[in-house]
Amino acid sequence: MRLFLILALLLSQIAVAQKTKAELRTHLQPAVFSITMVMIHDVVNPPAASRFYTHCLMGAYEIVAQHNKQIVSPTKFIPNIQPVAITAQAGYNYQIAALYCILETGRLILPSGYMLEEDQKKLIIALLREGHSQKTIDDAIAVAQEVAKKIVTHANTDGYLKLSTRLRYRPKKGEAYWYPTPPGYMEGIEPHWKTIRPILIDSCNQFVPKPPVEFSKDSTSEFYKLSKEVYHVGRNLSEKERFIASYWDCNPFAINTSGHMSIGFKKISPGGHWMNITSIATTKAGLDLDKGIMIHALAAATLMDSFISCWDEKYRSSRVRPETVITRYIDQKWQPLLQTPPFPEYTSGHSVISTAVSETLTYLLGDNFAFRDDTEVIFDLPTRDFKSFRQAAEEAAISRLYGGIHYRDAIENGQSQGKAIGNFIVEKLKANGVKPAI
Repeated sequence: MRLFLILALLLSQIAVAQKTKAELRTHLQPAVFSITMVMIHDVVNPPAASRFYTHCLMGAYEIVAQHNKQIVSPTKFIPNIQPVAITAQAGYNYQIAALYCILETGRLILPSGYMLEEDQKKLIIALLREGHSQKTIDDAIAVAQEVAKKIVTHANTDGYLKLSTRLRYRPKKGEAYWYPTPPGYMEGIEPHWKTIRPILIDSCNQFVPKPPVEFSKDSTSEFYKLSKEVYHVGRNLSEKERFIASYWDCNPFAINTSGHMSIGFKKISPGGHWMNITSIATTKAGLDLDKGIMIHALAAATLMDSFISCWDEKYRSSRVRPETVITRYIDQKWQPLLQTPPFPEYTSGHSVISTAVSETLTYLLGDNFAFRDDTEVIFDLPTRDFKSFRQAAEEAAISRLYGGIHYRDAIENGQSQGKAIGNFIVEKLKANGVKPAI
């Protein structure tokens, strides 16, 4: 009888431990989404958003790696990052610390980071309801705060704080070069982004794409044909194509004009869309919290490096947008379906970053990983089913042609650029012992 009671007690303790782990896992997606919502509020531009995601997750990744031998520490394969020495309370719950660290880093690094204090309070309340003691939570928070401060201190050395001191970008003179587009005629976003220190790739110009098709007004030229394609596709869109373009719009700078009034609409960034896809996929796969944090951090780092590589090319070629060319030389009244983003055209950012992160996710979660994407539901768009990450990336890329904001060569060469980045990162992960999660 006594043996039976001991066995029952052990089984009960195992069940409680498993339940606790499962409950902690459920807090990851809300934490990442809280970061997203603050960035939507702040209208954070796409390159900067990818940087914020990366640093918000890197501390959590390092905390997990220090306690789980199956998780390879990012310090093993990320240059310029040192192991985080934790001096706070020993014996702390590292998973609670990792979750809280995501929010704490966001609180410290985001412009409106103070908004995350409410999310931190909600997390604490949820943890108490799940049976964690106040002391357990307090000890974990102390670690999270220590790590977050060190992560932000390190992040501040990547060149971001110097961007505001650099000269403002002036568009190059000439018909071939980018010029601000309606309705906002906003100046170029992040013209010096190539100076940001990358995470996994070696340099901003490691993956320079082949040059864009040369500008020409000659109606027989290759460039004119590219422009005409954008024009004709935009005038003959099917309902499905219109939906695809709108689904992957991801433009934080959208402005709607009515008479003399301009109204801004806040939307998720391209990187934010892919971070939510990462959350959806890791949840569907039933991964534990440790692997979920690792995959989110690696997806974010891939996005950050992809933006650095893409923006390096954008302001090197400074290529004119289709809207400018078409309204000047083909049809003065033509308008693209999507609002043209405020930066040069080549290469297509969505094509580069979507292709790159799809390769990282494919390696970590497998090819033909089907998922239902509900990212755009908050913007009144329905869910969308994909058979794989690569299929989603393909659709994101071609959406830019449907939307009238990119030429075909910017899309296809952008995909090649993203593929090269993704392959490089995957090989680096393999070489350093980072294995697929499933």
